[in-house]
Amino acid sequence: MKTKPTVLITIIALLIICACAEKKEAVLPKERPNIIFIMSDDHAYQAISNYSDHLIETPNIDRIAKEGITFTNASVTNSICAPSRATILTGKHTHINGKIDNIMHFDSTQVTFPQLFQKAGYSTAMFGKLHFGNSPKGVDEFMILPGQGNYINPDFITNKGDTTITGYVTDIITDLTINWLDRNKDSEKPFMLMYLHKAPHRPWWPSPEKFKEFVTKKFPEPASLFDDYANRGTAAKTAEMNLLYDMMYNHDSKIRPETTAAMKNLQPVVREYPDGFYLPYRRANEAQKALYDPVLDIINEDFKKNWPNMTLEEKMRWKYQRYMQDYLACVSSVDDNVGRVLDYLDEHKLSDNTMVVYTSDQGFYLGEHGWFDKRFIYDESFKTPLLIKWPNEIKAGITNEEMVQNLDFAQTFLEAAQIEAPKDMQGESLMPLLTGNHESWTRDAVYYHYYEYPAVHQVKRHYGIVTIDYKLAHFYYDIDEWELYDRKKDPNEMNNVYDDPEYADIVAALKTKLAALRVKYKDSEALDQHYIELHKQHDIDSPLKK
Repeated sequence: MKTKPTVLITIIALLIICACAEKKEAVLPKERPNIIFIMSDDHAYQAISNYSDHLIETPNIDRIAKEGITFTNASVTNSICAPSRATILTGKHTHINGKIDNIMHFDSTQVTFPQLFQKAGYSTAMFGKLHFGNSPKGVDEFMILPGQGNYINPDFITNKGDTTITGYVTDIITDLTINWLDRNKDSEKPFMLMYLHKAPHRPWWPSPEKFKEFVTKKFPEPASLFDDYANRGTAAKTAEMNLLYDMMYNHDSKIRPETTAAMKNLQPVVREYPDGFYLPYRRANEAQKALYDPVLDIINEDFKKNWPNMTLEEKMRWKYQRYMQDYLACVSSVDDNVGRVLDYLDEHKLSDNTMVVYTSDQGFYLGEHGWFDKRFIYDESFKTPLLIKWPNEIKAGITNEEMVQNLDFAQTFLEAAQIEAPKDMQGESLMPLLTGNHESWTRDAVYYHYYEYPAVHQVKRHYGIVTIDYKLAHFYYDIDEWELYDRKKDPNEMNNVYDDPEYADIVAALKTKLAALRVKYKDSEALDQHYIELHKQHDIDSPLKK
């Protein structure tokens, strides 16, 4: 039987199409993306206008959200600087990578995701704050701050030796980042760049320009500024991070020691770090001091004139405003500099194939519950901003409320770059959520564990489970207390309902699930005790370990 010409033509055409499709897939594999990981230090989600615009506008950081995805339930596994960074690098909980607090040693045998990128042919670099170690693995070039680093004329550790650079740290880290991009933009190799800000970490020294701009600004107070911790447990009542009683006059509020020394019977009495004011101030050169001094004069004159006659409530409000002025001034510089990097990518046509991530190493209290600092499983500390853009892969302007963590970053970046992740990483790639494949995402709860106690701020050891609806935490070591919060009915976490009979079934279910998570992530009571014993061998209640 003869085949009709039209049928034959159709068959031939289909064969050609199939062959071309196969050829295209073989010859033109998907291009590997560049990745820029931007992380600030202690940048509260409340201080990003994409999340809330009641304190500050951050138009440049918001650009990442507008062009990509905003995660509203992103969190950390352990809310303190170095442990968070260790988790991000390894994709493992801190009890596995060893960096449970700012003092314990990181297990340097652990594989980090930059090593895998370097091995896979990526150009890699790191600029800014790492916080631990002096030779990050897997980066071709680095300039990192020693420890916490300094805001003014910072020192840097580099591949080629240590150096000091004159200027303001946020501007300098960005200069280094853009300089590296400029030297590598025409390379045929994709790049993975870690752009890591010190700001807005305590003691919040703004640039001279931002210092002057923000010193007269007034900011709305959080509803819980005068929290009395009723309906909360011992941990909240005994923590030492209250604005009035624990925020330091010299170190934090920028009151000169001469001013406080001349004011007899200064109340309340607050413990100060040795040389807390002059240690950062002395780093400034004479030209920089000439810019800082007029603003410091304004602050000190106001304090000297008004503080003695204020009520405790007025003093709390004064400290809150002083805190916000400096903290948000630091944030403003971060936002300006993020804009510089985004502009560079656009101007040099690098944006289309570059995944840009903005996050913080954890959240931070901005007066909520009367606090500053972090550490707790409560939202302002536990949650962290997470914004990601990747044109042509992530739909612009979308929001996601799934329970994601910094534990997931390594595997996400590796999958995006088509690099196989080690089997012992404990996170989950966010790629299904980034690309709209939500059915592939199965996690509905995350695990948290904080260790650094007894220590500065005296936040008790605790671990817990968090879902979209509830938060269950167990405080241990020198107490044995449980707390449960209904995240939908009580978003400010003011009422512990653990003993409420109406929640008995929820408590039971969450305890079972928490026990399963402890097994899944290889945590245990034996490990809890192991780290308690290790902690006792270190004296960590030091002003240098904040």
